[in-house]
Amino acid sequence: MEIHDAIERADREGFTREPPKTLKGQIGFLLRKLGSAKAVAQEIGVTADSVNRYRRGARKHARADVAAKIDDAVRQRWQPQVRKRRQRQAASTGGITVETRARFGYTAPVGTTDDGRFRRLTVHLPPEYARRLFDAREAGASDQQMRGIIADGFKEVYFQDGGGRALGLSDVEINDIDYLDLDY
Repeated sequence: MEIHDAIERADREGFTREPPKTLKGQIGFLLRKLGSAKAVAQEIGVTADSVNRYRRGARKHARADVAAKIDDAVRQRWQPQVRKRRQRQAASTGGITVETRARFGYTAPVGTTDDGRFRRLTVHLPPEYARRLFDAREAGASDQQMRGIIADGFKEVYFQDGGGRALGLSDVEINDIDYLDLDY
């Protein structure tokens, strides 16, 4: 899920403090958030006894795959108010900047080229697109649906220049994404 990951990365860039780095600190944080060793164990795929050993410091290091799950679980729950505030600001006044290299295709009037081609674009989309993107994410939209929202924004802002050109252009599509980065 490329766009979900890009939103997650953008959220992490706004942290005001770094999340805990030690295994004991990360497990302590997850215990406070999830409430019990059993809940943490289910989240990260180990036993409750293992969670308690991590908490006490009896085990200093987790297996690499478990350590990655612990780190992801901590980062997903870290500073939720900071995330919400930044998303609210992007959706109301700031907008969202999308940087990508992807194949863009579109439907255009007869007599013009509509062949898709790779483009590297950095486009600042208005707040309404940020709002639509965050709402779609909350509703559990697929990556394809979220691509459609970004494509609509690119159509309006980049290809049609806010209504100043390419008025016959319809259905912009984003395919073959090499990379995609969001900032808000």
